[in-house]
Amino acid sequence: MIEMPVYPLTGMLRFIRYGFMPNRLHYCGGDENRLLFDHAVEQVVDGGLNQHLKKFTGALPYLQLIARANDIADPFDPRVVDAYWIGNELLDRVEVRQLYDSLLERFGKQLRGRTRDLVLGKAPAGAHPHHSFHVLDVHSRVGELSQSLVTMDHCRVSWGTVVDVAGGELVVDRVPLVLTGGKLALGAPLREHVVRQIDGRGFVDGAQAGDVVSIHWGWACEVLSPAQCQRLARYTRHHLEIANRTI
Repeated sequence: MIEMPVYPLTGMLRFIRYGFMPNRLHYCGGDENRLLFDHAVEQVVDGGLNQHLKKFTGALPYLQLIARANDIADPFDPRVVDAYWIGNELLDRVEVRQLYDSLLERFGKQLRGRTRDLVLGKAPAGAHPHHSFHVLDVHSRVGELSQSLVTMDHCRVSWGTVVDVAGGELVVDRVPLVLTGGKLALGAPLREHVVRQIDGRGFVDGAQAGDVVSIHWGWACEVLSPAQCQRLARYTRHHLEIANRTI
């Protein structure tokens, strides 16, 4: 059994760390990017924050599914947020039928023919309601963005080891998504720059060389523990294997 970690942030504030950059790019959520950023940086939770986060309609149904399958009332419970973005044992308690029914409810009328069968078939194939599954097998077929390899690599949550801090950026050795022999895989680390601050503020201000950070749309979300990094890598590889069955 995976030992569940102690979370220093509320689930809502941790969700913002990952949702901030795609929201800033107008890919998901409402039009309150500065408000969300200020809440996360200042670590302030108020009564209206929950309603703002419910506008993330791509992620919310997965959070609700994970919470419901684990008898957790709040979809923004920190354990649920961790399960969706990073991965933890809560995912393993979501039954195949529950994920299938959730996908059918959301996409059954939107998809047709082979694509519909393909997406719904990922539940019995072993998929979990993890962000990597959504990127690799759902959004790639129902999303509005062009699903190039570069887009999928930006959209998934990746990880990189900090080499240097350069002003508002981090220099990291990041594990990329690559295409090898017609199949998706994780490649050898590449040295890249990722954004860590906007107007001198960010979520990983204390990051230093040797730390591993999670990265979403070129933005450093948080410093990962070794256990978190292992879980993120494990669930990412799991969903790559499932995605590759139907490429």
